[in-house]
Amino acid sequence: MLICGLQRLSLLDYPEKLAATIFTGGCNLRCPFCHNASLVTRVSEVESIPEAEVLSFLKKRIGILDGVCITGGEPLLQSDIESFISEIRNLGFLIKLDTNGFYPEKLASLIDRGLLDYVAMDIKNSPEKYPVTVGIPNFDSKPVFESAKLLMHGSIPYEFRTTLVREFHTNKDIEKIGRIVKGAEYYYLQNFEDSGDIVGFAGEQDFVPLSGFSQSETEHFRDILASYVENVKIRN
Repeated sequence: MLICGLQRLSLLDYPEKLAATIFTGGCNLRCPFCHNASLVTRVSEVESIPEAEVLSFLKKRIGILDGVCITGGEPLLQSDIESFISEIRNLGFLIKLDTNGFYPEKLASLIDRGLLDYVAMDIKNSPEKYPVTVGIPNFDSKPVFESAKLLMHGSIPYEFRTTLVREFHTNKDIEKIGRIVKGAEYYYLQNFEDSGDIVGFAGEQDFVPLSGFSQSETEHFRDILASYVENVKIRN
């Protein structure tokens, strides 16, 4: 496991749970608005944390923490993710996975083995806007929506979420997303904010600024999705 960060206590990452958050390094996407650029494009510059050290910490938190959130980067890039989660599960913790949804087979395997209790999956944009939104020319978004279907037809709690960026999202995009995930239980919209550590546009010599939406615009997107999804919330 390539572990590049450990937040020892989070009240926000796992809904209604006290959790530790583990950050894995590396991602298959290059979303310009990603706020964890150091875990995507500069992984070699980040000091890794030994797996044994993380497990040792978690053993000391048995009975104190409810769960562990595994995020990234993209955790499903890690070849030993299943064995790592198994070790954490054996300690008695609930497991929440954050994923971009590009690896439906790996996601299905984790679910089938009973290793996940909650999944938060990003839906970056409507299918035809995926390549520009994730910074990968000719990107095939079909696996992402396979993962979405897997979660919607499954039995574990999940949420979909989209980071809204003015340069990428329109009313039509949100409408198309809504049609695809019609019947989903929970959807969270979060407005883009520059963390100071964003990926940006590959190959650009000059910084290209990105921006979010106003509160009223964000609420309008929420209302569009609410025609298709039972619970749509704005997360700040």
